[in-house]
Amino acid sequence: MAPDTAQQAPTAPAAPARALLPLILPALVVGVVASLLFLGVSEAAEALQHVLWGNLPDALGVGRYSVLWMLVMLTATGVAVGLVVWKVPGHAGPDPATLGLAAAPMPPVVLPGLVLAAALMLAGGPSLGPENPIIAVNVGLAFWLGRRLTPRMPGGLWAALAEAATIGALFGTPVAAALVISEALAGRRLKGLLWDNVFGPLVAAGAGALTTTLVAHPTFDLDLPPFGGHPGWGDLLAALVIAPLAAALGLCAVYAFPYVHGLFRRLGHPMVALPVGGLVLGLLGALGGHLTLFKGLDEVAELARDPEGWSAGEFVGMAVVKLAALLVAASCGFRGGRIFPAVFVGAAFGLGAHALVPAVHPALGVATGVLGMLLAITRQAWISLFTAAVLVSSPTILALLCLASLPAWLLVTGRLQMQLREDGTPLR
Repeated sequence: MAPDTAQQAPTAPAAPARALLPLILPALVVGVVASLLFLGVSEAAEALQHVLWGNLPDALGVGRYSVLWMLVMLTATGVAVGLVVWKVPGHAGPDPATLGLAAAPMPPVVLPGLVLAAALMLAGGPSLGPENPIIAVNVGLAFWLGRRLTPRMPGGLWAALAEAATIGALFGTPVAAALVISEALAGRRLKGLLWDNVFGPLVAAGAGALTTTLVAHPTFDLDLPPFGGHPGWGDLLAALVIAPLAAALGLCAVYAFPYVHGLFRRLGHPMVALPVGGLVLGLLGALGGHLTLFKGLDEVAELARDPEGWSAGEFVGMAVVKLAALLVAASCGFRGGRIFPAVFVGAAFGLGAHALVPAVHPALGVATGVLGMLLAITRQAWISLFTAAVLVSSPTILALLCLASLPAWLLVTGRLQMQLREDGTPLR
């Protein structure tokens, strides 16, 4: 029998078009501005990186990635960022270990120091990405300016527009933002239909993504050998094994995070913790090689250009060193995000699986390794699945990724997260 209509859950009312239309112009403006700020910081950091890791060591007659130069540069980066955190008004925001991808609006006085600390970090070589500080800066700017220019609009809306715009700009597509927003809204009691709630943020994400695409032409496709034909039972087995193993490796860093952060916190002052963290990162760079430095996107592309160029042990060694560098950089106070270095760790782990078992396709190894690692580090299921899929651009692998995500998610759900409360205790 059909269920009684009166007992069905009521459908949330849809917002009229006249309520959504006023969101379009603010969303477009926020999207364009958020993308331009991201691109500006990235370009400035890349120019400084070229000077610090190219022109300067060449002028001094020192090898660009010699052990000496890595130790000097990463320690000096810790000193520079430590000075910003110590002396610049706002101290570059709160302890980054307590922040996730979503950001509460920060006071305007904090934002210049946060931008400067992020740019210095990106140029100097620590293993963090730009996402967390750039999202925080865009959210703070949009909230502060939006509340003054249009005080009738809710402040939370400006924050949602800026966050979606920045995610769209970072990945060059609004799809990533739509997935993150829908995941964030899933547990809330929505007023209206889902698409009414994501309408403005999706416009902002589209504007941010299109601006990034037109200006910088980014691509996440690693151009690995294509995964052709239909997947076999061996491919399914490989996916179901690699993703949970990568997630387990990521959880090692997650569970070590409170302890490593506690050690650096005991050092007390940013001018001690950050230079010491930089020195440790320099030692890790000397151990793992120059590919384990920086945010990791250019470096993972270099790995993907030659999947047969390293042994299984070398791939896994780089993955472990990079994960340790991510752990140290996130613990000692560098301002940055964890998604992009985690992509490198997962890709290196997946290529190690291919090198160990050649029957494992390199594209499948990379995608499932990245999926498992991101699930453990970020606990963002949709963004993990999306990132893993766009790296290999293979519709065939997508079905395997969906299945591989299940055991990996069972492994990570309910466990500690790589984010701390203000008192240093971990979140679950």
